[in-house]
Amino acid sequence: MTDLVYHTQNFLGRCLLRAFANWRVEGIENVPKHGPLLVVANHLSYIDPGLLGSGVPLRMHFIAKSSLFQWGLGFYLRKYGAFPADRKGRDLEAFRWARDLLRRDGIIAMFPESTRNSGGMRRAVAGAALLAIRTRAPILPVGISGSSHIRSIWRMFFPTGNLTVRIGKPFSLPEIDGKVEREELQSLADSIMYHVADLIPKDLRGVYAQSEGDPADK
Repeated sequence: MTDLVYHTQNFLGRCLLRAFANWRVEGIENVPKHGPLLVVANHLSYIDPGLLGSGVPLRMHFIAKSSLFQWGLGFYLRKYGAFPADRKGRDLEAFRWARDLLRRDGIIAMFPESTRNSGGMRRAVAGAALLAIRTRAPILPVGISGSSHIRSIWRMFFPTGNLTVRIGKPFSLPEIDGKVEREELQSLADSIMYHVADLIPKDLRGVYAQSEGDPADK
């Protein structure tokens, strides 16, 4: 049932995107054929999870902010494959859910900024980096552009404009055993987001506009 909801929703999403928007997906050749895999992207709009699901040809599961799981919407989101989490990235239950799924060769999609940005990337919370370290799952960076004008949930049914999903090459974080200090973990989270920033226009990169390692970033 869960897979049926996921694939049906993404099929309908592709139909809407082709009908109303100039929708492009680039870098399909970079997508691994199976998990484990952690998919990370920037976050401009409510439509971004749908853009990922429609554009990345994998069965993904999502970590979504818990406030969306209200008024009956939670039932649908769970069927789609989403799990609620505290938006500050400190939800132990969500972390364990994602960790266990990755250890079973699953695929998790995350927006490490933890909330939609207003046109420039925000600094990532460290949850994605910690998840990648603990599971040693490869990371697939995805850059989304053109969706910032879609600010209402209802506009997802009428997506317009130039919408681009650009998929980068997968990479892995260094293997680290034992405890990871907070500053090191944040540095790794930033490293992930620089890979994402490389896939979007410069005016959308926000705090990741400078090159990785540039003192101006710190």
